[in-house]
Amino acid sequence: MAYSIDRRALIAGGAAVAAAGLSGSAFAQAKPNLRFSAVFSEQDIRAEMMKRFGEAIKEDFTLQPYFGGNLFKQGTELVAMQRNNLEMGNIAPQDISNQIPEWSIVTSAYLFRDADHLKKVFASDVGSDLKKAAEDKLNIKILGPTYFGARQVGLRPKKKITTPADMAGIKLRMPGGDAWQFLGQSLGANPTPMAYAEVYTGLQSGAIDGQDNPLPNVQNMKFYEVSSQIVLTSHLVGFDLLCVTDRVWKAMSPQKQAAFQAAADAAMDWSAKQHLDKEKELVDFFKKQGLEVYTPDVAAFRDFAQKKYLASDLAKSWKPGMIEKINAL
Repeated sequence: MAYSIDRRALIAGGAAVAAAGLSGSAFAQAKPNLRFSAVFSEQDIRAEMMKRFGEAIKEDFTLQPYFGGNLFKQGTELVAMQRNNLEMGNIAPQDISNQIPEWSIVTSAYLFRDADHLKKVFASDVGSDLKKAAEDKLNIKILGPTYFGARQVGLRPKKKITTPADMAGIKLRMPGGDAWQFLGQSLGANPTPMAYAEVYTGLQSGAIDGQDNPLPNVQNMKFYEVSSQIVLTSHLVGFDLLCVTDRVWKAMSPQKQAAFQAAADAAMDWSAKQHLDKEKELVDFFKKQGLEVYTPDVAAFRDFAQKKYLASDLAKSWKPGMIEKINAL
């Protein structure tokens, strides 16, 4: 399984594919390699999810996963897929919203209640509309949401956080992009863009005061080693979208598409359960590491965030009635 690659070989291989034309019929006759890129580490539960998925589709495809942003950096995977430089990716909904503004609704704080609600929304008519918009405009096939935990705030300073007012002046690392930066603002913080791989040293040096991530990520990346506390804001149900390029999807027969989707569904369901079990265990783990772990006034955070979103330009792109449909599920 490849985790590093000779860039010249990759370019040469891509050129060879382009020269061959790779029509749908030619693609279907071969056993294609599917390069998959994600920012999460090889130790992440989702890395095991992809290994399970690769095993399930091995009769028809060879999956080549690249973890830790080693092939494409965070936020660049979607464009790589659109340019046919990448076959599969775990795409952040924030990256989709950069190109399709109506998608920003699913990046807003306190929208989804939990992992089950997330899954129901994407299986509903609302989810079908969102997926169709992405597939029509971005030339990708969305296989489904990959849940990775509720996002919590981890801080280096020992300042007690009860309401959003206490977050004033806190340099909170957020990924780049308008949707991510606005999420940081909706918590009352001063959002600071920084690459995921740089967060540990950013906390260590004091370049940032904190980060927001699900608890399994905090453990995997060892952010707890350079933090004093975790504030259980649960402000966002963390998920990405497991995607394959439209070119790959349309080259499959209907039967292979069904098998491919079933393999993805099984892998995503396994991963979601693993994350939910892990979240329950990690509060005690972090406390044993010497961190203070506590729940703030979540109602105050929710009220502050929702008012920020409804008054923002982001909400202007949301389809009327969509919030109500999501809440009703």
